Amino acid sequence: MEPATAIVAELVAGIRPLDALEQQHIDQALDWLHRTDDIFRRIKPTEPSPHLVAYAVLTDPDGRAVFLGRHHNAGLWLPMGGHLEPGEHPLDAARREAREELGIDPDFSVVGTDPLFLTITTTVGRTPGHVDVSMWHVIRGDRSHAYALDPAEFGDGRWWDIDLYGVPQSDPHFRRFLTKLDAALQTQAAL
Repeated sequence: MEPATAIVAELVAGIRPLDALEQQHIDQALDWLHRTDDIFRRIKPTEPSPHLVAYAVLTDPDGRAVFLGRHHNAGLWLPMGGHLEPGEHPLDAARREAREELGIDPDFSVVGTDPLFLTITTTVGRTPGHVDVSMWHVIRGDRSHAYALDPAEFGDGRWWDIDLYGVPQSDPHFRRFLTKLDAALQTQAAL
């Protein structure tokens, strides 16, 4: 196993699953990582499939909200994120995507620098048909701040209440992510 793949496998193995589906995704990802080192997108938009994605979910823990953008290609309300470059660490990719798409230096102090959540999803939109293995990082934001999204990627951006769990037309795993994020925020508040 190449060093970059081993780092990703260690991160994936360290994720505590929310439910049986996340455990299944973790098991599938670990199996995939042990079978190949071809885990980074080489040819846009789809090759190889699957490949790694890092989300950087902008979260206001005090305002209990997450910031999403209306993604042009997917046609969905999504967190900021994107494909890892060859050899790139998932945390570095989340940091890069936050800078590129939000114009901010991300603060990972909400739940730490490791990914909170992992999903395996077949993409939709203009380039459907490939599989993303997504590592969901959480970054700190402020609900009272207006964030300017990269207009090449997103048409609009807005805050969504964590408590409502009602984000229309989003990633198919987003409600589950909110459940896991809510539990993590409650744990942090109790400390």
